[in-house]
Amino acid sequence: MKPAVLLSARNAGKAYVQQGQPRWACRDVSFDLYPGEVLAVVGESGSGKTTLLRLLAARLGCDEGSVHYQVRADLASGPGDLVDLARMSQAQLRRLARTDWGFVEQHARDGLRMNVSGGANVGERLMALGARNYGLLRGEALSWMARVELDTGRIDDLPGSYSGGMQQRLQIARNLVTQPRLIFMDEPTTGLDVSVQARLLDMLRELVGELQLAAVVVTHDLAVARLLAQRMLVMKDGCVVEQGLTDRVLDDPQHAYTQLLVSSVLTP
Repeated sequence: MKPAVLLSARNAGKAYVQQGQPRWACRDVSFDLYPGEVLAVVGESGSGKTTLLRLLAARLGCDEGSVHYQVRADLASGPGDLVDLARMSQAQLRRLARTDWGFVEQHARDGLRMNVSGGANVGERLMALGARNYGLLRGEALSWMARVELDTGRIDDLPGSYSGGMQQRLQIARNLVTQPRLIFMDEPTTGLDVSVQARLLDMLRELVGELQLAAVVVTHDLAVARLLAQRMLVMKDGCVVEQGLTDRVLDDPQHAYTQLLVSSVLTP
């Protein structure tokens, strides 16, 4: 039996006003995401993919359409309810972001607290859920630093002393420590050396599989999409022009824009 939908977008869109006129950053986006599934959103810069990610993560509100999520019983009228995010209170959304969701920023510094130690960054989400035992918090931080292949001897170092790749690993550990069901990732390998990117992607694929995470990954890199995602949305000028199984879309693109992307005519 097919599992229940975890995240559902229906005709979702977001507009900005420019010179007194609305400009749609993304529009008429519809899809369903299931538990354990990874969806890649690809397209060149300005295609609307990051705006869509922020809509899905309730960091922006929809100007048309809706985004629904299968929330846990403590945030719904009943277990397994598919709830319109627009109908949730800010307190409920904050709790959702701290527990069931993770958000990996494109630039790790935007997703970390740079004035506290690496270990404190990991433990902070647990503290937001009420954990106060120092030994437990430190133990969890050590465990997750090891899982993302960070030197546990640097648990008390500030993130500013870490390399870019290490900061991204720390941000991932910070997000996964609360065992979320869904993680949003915005260009998670941008700005990293090729060798660092490769190892980070291998690690992400292993963790997603091990934890049975659902994920939405925004990327301009089709190789990242192929490695991580089972399904793909291709965006152009704020609209989805093609979607389907990743291998099918990349090996047999139907839309002219997707064909250009695959042939590397367009640059990110």
